Amino acid sequence: MNLEEFVRGRRSDAPGTGASHPAPGRADCGPRGRDLRRPGRDPRLVSRAAKRALDAIGALVGLLVFAPLLAAVAAAVYLTMGRPVLFAQVRSGYRARPFILFKFRTMRVVSGPDGAALPDRERLTRLGRLLRRTSLDELPQLWNVLRGEMSLVGPRPLLPEYLPLYTPEQARRHEARPGLTGWAQIRGRNAVSWGDRLADDVWYVDHQSLALDLKILALTCLRVLDGRGVSGEGEATMARFRGSAGGTA
Repeated sequence: MNLEEFVRGRRSDAPGTGASHPAPGRADCGPRGRDLRRPGRDPRLVSRAAKRALDAIGALVGLLVFAPLLAAVAAAVYLTMGRPVLFAQVRSGYRARPFILFKFRTMRVVSGPDGAALPDRERLTRLGRLLRRTSLDELPQLWNVLRGEMSLVGPRPLLPEYLPLYTPEQARRHEARPGLTGWAQIRGRNAVSWGDRLADDVWYVDHQSLALDLKILALTCLRVLDGRGVSGEGEATMARFRGSAGGTA
């Protein structure tokens, strides 16, 4: 081989000359550059799967462990308020999808002379106050968790009528499955303003992890034992959301 042939051969190997030699790191590529290597797992999918497994196991164990307590509360509600024992209401879930939430009844079904329901303060029973203060009225939602409609930890499920009142940022709370307890609940339960509560919900959406969930579950036990923050100042129950322009009520 003379010098001219040698130079032509070296040029044909240069980048951009259409040479057929495989590029570094492309040994695992198939036709048209498709990567034939085993794709890696998306950590977000793994985390969601682990969270769902924790929810299902936790809800099942909770229903079994608390079965005697659930039966006792159901009997107490029946004896003091009659039927129905459970309160069922449509709430907004993951991605704002509606579902039926279950709670133990805490109020009497009574109306005033005009046929309208009496204020919550007048309908809330002594047993109902105890159930709300200890959060025992929420235990039937373990069934919602087992069904996959809720999670053990997440933003609390709220009424569908609130959906058009949220700001775009507040609406992001529905990017996570609603929970039995959440970041907002350990930071003040229902005694904090709606603005702070919804901001806490969005913060959880952006920072959710199994470690954070376990922390929230542990702190929830302490918050329930403390018994404070079940309702706002001067309120028998949680104040209704009137929109961002409506302040805290």
